[in-house]
Order: sequence, then structure tokens, then C-alpha cells
Amino acid sequence: MTTTAPLTGSLQLPDGTWIRGRGLRNPMPDGPVPGFGLYLGHGKLRRRHEPALTWPSVWLDWPDFRLPRDRDEAVRQIRALHERARSGEPVEVACGGGVGRTGTVVACLAVLSGVAPSEAVAWAREHHHPRAVETPWQRRWVAAFPG
Repeated sequence: MTTTAPLTGSLQLPDGTWIRGRGLRNPMPDGPVPGFGLYLGHGKLRRRHEPALTWPSVWLDWPDFRLPRDRDEAVRQIRALHERARSGEPVEVACGGGVGRTGTVVACLAVLSGVAPSEAVAWAREHHHPRAVETPWQRRWVAAFPG
């Protein structure tokens, strides 16, 4: 794994990988921009924020408080984000508020880095946001995430 300085506001996964989770409605953190971003939302959120994202990115159609519309694509993109981060690329994941959908992806990334699926939500709440993974169906999705 290549070591690079993490993005401002990043957290370190148990395998040593750095990722940043944030809310798009919050101001962009100071410092370097991501090398890649995975963004979670649809429609209005995407139209509002996509023009400001000048780095390579992927958007997943993922309604607020729900699950991704294409679950297989979401799993592929979360795994790809982890691989990019493991190779040292500065990456971020974000949704509108940075809590539910972003927290769900942070918990899935924790699974990919070695956290047991049954413990991933608690890990995300401790390291990302106390309310990460907001809904029962998001918690079940993390518990079943293929690590």
C-alpha cells in the first residue's frame, strides 16, 4: 500500500487505509481535493453538487434514508473505493448530510478492512458519526455486506 497524507477529516480503517466521509451540504474541508469520490444520492442532490466536483467520481442512485437502487453496483463501487484507498489514492464518500448513507458505506468499508459485519455499525458510529447507519434496513444491509 502506498502511503500518502490523508485528506483533511479522514479516518483510518482498521487495515490502515484512509478514507474521508462527509456531507455535501457542509463546506468542503480545507486542503487537497480527493483523487476520487463516491457520491450517494439522486436527482436534486446530484444536480446541486456534481458541478463542483472537479475530480473523478461515481454517483450511486441512493435515496435518503434508504438503500442503493442497484445493490450489486453499490457493492462493486464500495469495493473499488476501498481498493483505490488501499493503493494510496485520497478518496472520499459523501451524501447530503454525511451520516446515514455515508455511514453505511463507512461501515461496509470497515467490513472490507477486517471488522466483523456484526460490529461494523458500532465501529462506524465510534469513528465516523454517532448516528451513522440511520435505519434498520441500512443496518441489515451492513450485516449482510459481502466482505
